[in-house]
Order: sequence, then structure tokens, then C-alpha cells
Amino acid sequence: MSRIISGFADNLTLAVPKTGTRPTSDRVREALFSSLDSRDEIRGRRVLDLYAGTGGLGLEAASRGAASVVLVEKAPAAAKVCRKNADAVTARAPQGAAPRIDVVSQPVRSYLLGSSMPVDLVFFDPPYEVSTAELAADLAALVPSLADQALVVVERASRDGEPAWPDGLHLDMKKQYGDTTVWFAVAA
Repeated sequence: MSRIISGFADNLTLAVPKTGTRPTSDRVREALFSSLDSRDEIRGRRVLDLYAGTGGLGLEAASRGAASVVLVEKAPAAAKVCRKNADAVTARAPQGAAPRIDVVSQPVRSYLLGSSMPVDLVFFDPPYEVSTAELAADLAALVPSLADQALVVVERASRDGEPAWPDGLHLDMKKQYGDTTVWFAVAA
């Protein structure tokens, strides 16, 4: 079961596609968002959730005060679930204070190469089958869309090692949670 942990949509259960996604565990999500809250990286931010799956990371940010969220997911079934979850989160928002949540059903790199919207916070939680080289290419394609001092959060299996950071991004810190490592990089 995947759910929103905090904010106006607190404890909302999120729909999960029958196959093809690996939602971030509540334990990892709670630790991640605790870290983001302590850095004041959510409220009022423009958020991009790449390889969104259920949309859990982006929707958690929306519930905690992000100004806008874009969920990018190429799998049609998962994109449909993202739309359903986004509607459920929006329905819980205080009247007149709902964040803008868009769902884009296309491959991540295609979206990034066509995007010009500056973003402040990015979640990268690609499927295990996304290679290190593909991730590096996606990160490089992301850089032109990053606002100054934007934060990029990459979640990977610990065995995959550190991502290759392109020019324009530098490692800020990493946190390990069992078999999962979360990398934080800042736009230079």
C-alpha cells in the first residue's frame, strides 16, 4: 500500500498499477521528505517527478505545499493511475489552494528535450532496468530546465552506485536506506 504521509492529503491511499511500478517505500519517502522539509525545499516550489509510477513523490510534495507538480510517466496504465491519484490529492486541497498537477504520458527524455519550464525540485526514481548510461543522458537533458540552485533527488538501488553527474549538477549529499540510496544534487 502506498499513501501520502503528510500535508493536506495526509493518509490518502494511492492507487498502484497492477504491474510495472516499484513505489518508494513509506520509510524511504518519510526520511526523504523529512530531509526536504528541513531544507525548506518543498513549499512554493515547482516540482518535476520523472518516471512517476504512481506519482507518489510528486503528489507528496503537492500535499506538503508545492506550487505545481508535473508527473512524467510513459507507461499508459501507470499514467492513468497518476491522473487518478492527482485528482484524489487535488480533491483534498483546501478550497482555492490546490496546487497545479499535470500528468504527461511520454518518455522522460522526450519530455525533457521539449520542456522549457524551469523547475526547483526534481525526483528521479527510474525503474531498475534503466541503465546508468540512460540515467546520465536523462540527467544531462534535465539541466537546461533547472532553476538556479534547483535540487535533484535520484533514488536508485544501492548496488548501482553514484550517478554520473553532468555539467551543471554537483553532488550535495547521499543517504542510504537499506538497499536504496538517495542522491541529492544541486544545480550549479
